[in-house]
Amino acid sequence: MSRMSLRTRLGAVAAAGVMASGTGVLAAGSAQASDHTVAGCPSGYACIYPQDAVPVSPSLKWSRAGTYNLSGQYGWHWVLNNQTQNWKFKLCTGWNGTGNCTNMPVDQWVPVDLTPINSVVVSP
Repeated sequence: MSRMSLRTRLGAVAAAGVMASGTGVLAAGSAQASDHTVAGCPSGYACIYPQDAVPVSPSLKWSRAGTYNLSGQYGWHWVLNNQTQNWKFKLCTGWNGTGNCTNMPVDQWVPVDLTPINSVVVSP
């Protein structure tokens, strides 16, 4: 799928979420109150969905603290941090949690180009 058609699809999903929530953010709910599975991502997990796909079932998910290197992840993916108890989920450009790292907000859908991302960090 081309990058433009994915952006169009991501935009349509985001627009639907904005209209439904009225907040301007596709939100899965409050992190403190969240105790449910969202699009196959269980409560307490950070999830990445398949490239160029509507988020139905994650292709990668983590619940334990640690640094995880990615392999073969390119292009646009939806990312959902469905963690609880203020745990953090970061995407990093370097291996082993190094390089430029970006914190993923809790309970928000974020479209991310994973091409420059080489690792993720899950931490309390």
